[in-house]
Amino acid sequence: MKNLPQISDTEWQVMKIIWASAPITANEVIEKLEGVTSWKPKTVKTLLGRLVRKKAIAFNKDGRIYVYYPLVAENECVKAESRSFLDKVYGGALNMMFANFLEEQELSREDIEELKRILDQKSE
Repeated sequence: MKNLPQISDTEWQVMKIIWASAPITANEVIEKLEGVTSWKPKTVKTLLGRLVRKKAIAFNKDGRIYVYYPLVAENECVKAESRSFLDKVYGGALNMMFANFLEEQELSREDIEELKRILDQKSE
């Protein structure tokens, strides 16, 4: 896996929009965040600037309009973040995380069947 940028929780919200809607302008990102956050447009533009500096996104300039697109794939970032969480919280012990999750969550029959299917595929 290539070196992925460290993306903060607030930056994740912006990245999700970019991953889902790229190419996208700053104003379109701001519009999609309205009602979801109370951030001012300047805050969103600051976050976009941070993500550019981290090389998570890039932009094309069309006159005065900046059109943003991702430089890192969502699935790669999700995997890296998952690994980081597992290491940080559970010391890398997947079985402990899984056991904790199963104890705390209400699972439907469909959820259980899906988990069994995933585990069966892993054991093949």
